[in-house]
Amino acid sequence: MQTATTFENWNYFKSSPEPNLKTRGRGQELRTLSSPSRQGLRPKGQSQELKGGPPSRSAGVEPQTEARPGLWGRDQAKKVASASRSRGVCPPTSLNHIAVVVDQGSGFTKAGFAGEDQPRLVLKSSSLVPSWDRPVLPGAPGCELAGGVARAHPIKHGEVVDWEALEGLWERLLIGGLQVCPEQWPVLVSDSPSAPPSSRERVAELLFEALEVPACHMASTALLALCSTGAFSGLVVEAGAGVCHATPIYAGHLWQKATFRMDVAGTTLSRYLRDLLVAACPDLLQQTLPRKAITQLKKRCCYVSLDFEGDLHNPARHHPVSFYLGNRCSVCLSSERFRCPEPIFRPGLLGQSEPGLPTLAFQALQRVPATLRTRLADTVVLAGGSTLFPGFTERLEMELEAQCQRLGSGALQARLVAKPGRGTAVWTGGSMVASLHSFQRRWMTRALYQEYGSRLVHEVFN
Repeated sequence: MQTATTFENWNYFKSSPEPNLKTRGRGQELRTLSSPSRQGLRPKGQSQELKGGPPSRSAGVEPQTEARPGLWGRDQAKKVASASRSRGVCPPTSLNHIAVVVDQGSGFTKAGFAGEDQPRLVLKSSSLVPSWDRPVLPGAPGCELAGGVARAHPIKHGEVVDWEALEGLWERLLIGGLQVCPEQWPVLVSDSPSAPPSSRERVAELLFEALEVPACHMASTALLALCSTGAFSGLVVEAGAGVCHATPIYAGHLWQKATFRMDVAGTTLSRYLRDLLVAACPDLLQQTLPRKAITQLKKRCCYVSLDFEGDLHNPARHHPVSFYLGNRCSVCLSSERFRCPEPIFRPGLLGQSEPGLPTLAFQALQRVPATLRTRLADTVVLAGGSTLFPGFTERLEMELEAQCQRLGSGALQARLVAKPGRGTAVWTGGSMVASLHSFQRRWMTRALYQEYGSRLVHEVFN
């Protein structure tokens, strides 16, 4: 298993295919356009440092802002857009703030500032709303709860399904959590590898119209996870709360036709664990099993078996543990400890016919040109909270090797990169990228959005 590159030694993001760069430091100054501030939404940390608040390049100095429509005239904007079409980049403008980095996931959304090691906030992506304010119809995103309250889930299986709830999530993150004024901070946001192209347009509309950010950038979660390890080419295997992906990347470019997804992920495993516990102890049906308690059980007690059938049929290998849930309720986990994560490798346990994650990873490698397979297999990057189960890395490596031997690809040796902090690898990669001086010409500015609309995202970010 390879050792991941440290933050300080990370190199990335010049136009040449395989760069040898030196990182420019953790907090490179970003220059982007700014629009007039909303009244009453001044960040608390502009005149003095917030406790955990946003880092600023000029503490105690009010940031300079430019009045609309910006610094460029119409003819100049056309020249800029023409250049962005040919190079896929946007020139820097002027703002004295670094960027906000947001990794929006199905289960949790992480947010913080470019150049930092860890996100400042990790919030549930779902939110509670009054059921009379937003009725939840059959088939609609969300679920009805007791007391006239509904839970809205803006993102399911990596795709946005409720844009109103997503806007509320962004406002909680930026204004309430990070305590920044959105109109003054550029934003880098992650994007699912399998999300439809129209989703990027809607995200741009939300950021530029609802939140009025000065600039934004959208990058695939797979690419950002790869960046977090210091690599530029490789196979990224993601397993999060709502979706799993296997995505090949060469020289910073995603192979979209070689990307595979699976909807069995962390949330599915939590529901499966609850079903296993109820099946083992029917009395638990009479008890309240909070979702949070089930998630704690999954994270603290469960692991991936390296010999599932052998462990299942040998009670001596079950290693039972007891867990107290409160309210005079305790549960004992036996074989449930290793049966819970198994559907990621064998979705058939849930009655699904799709292949498991190791097979998807192998198929992704087979879908790229033969001349690149060895190069990509040499860096198989794991990312996402559902890869943190003990035994996950060893099992994936073992099954990938078995797939290669069985299908005549014995020369293909998969080498896994499994960083301890891979649960936040996507956010960390975004923090690294957005802090680089050479990245600053890749922003889509508000001036360009106003001139050319949301469709420009396909030319700027592809």
